[in-house]
Amino acid sequence: MASRMKPANGAMTLAEMKEFAGFSSATQRYVRRSLDIGLDRDDAMARWSRDVVEAASIRAQARLYERLPDIRAMVPDDSGLDAVEPFLAPLMTVTAFDLGQGRLTTFSAYRFLYERLISADVRPWLPAAFCSAAALPHLHPDLRRKLLQSISEAAATASGWSNRAPAFFPKWVEKVDMAALPH
Repeated sequence: MASRMKPANGAMTLAEMKEFAGFSSATQRYVRRSLDIGLDRDDAMARWSRDVVEAASIRAQARLYERLPDIRAMVPDDSGLDAVEPFLAPLMTVTAFDLGQGRLTTFSAYRFLYERLISADVRPWLPAAFCSAAALPHLHPDLRRKLLQSISEAAATASGWSNRAPAFFPKWVEKVDMAALPH
């Protein structure tokens, strides 16, 4: 009996790194900032705040992200409608905030962030939360159009999702002064 080969963890991590590298610098920055806030990794205010507007945005994001532990605990095991409202309403609210920041401009960037913020188990629910939040009137019509056009038919209608946990969690990387390196 032949066993099915699984891709090496290193290959999957590399694929995730390539996906992240394909995002705009603003999206990469927002994903790293959001992971710092949502996973309580670092002092997001000290690391990411460049001005009073960004500081206010970080404070608002941190307040909304206080819902993440409850959202993680409520991810439904199946598609039973009785579990949808208590789970999807807070997920959509947090999603609406993140999309309203204008830095997650595609479904793939949103999915990349949220499968790390919540878990791989949230994947089946992400198209619904994304499309719902992307259609809300608080977003500019051009942004709504761009967001809704970014989700592929395959992502919106998938019959199944991987439950493999993400391996790559991007972090802040200090700039290296090349002149200070020994030659």
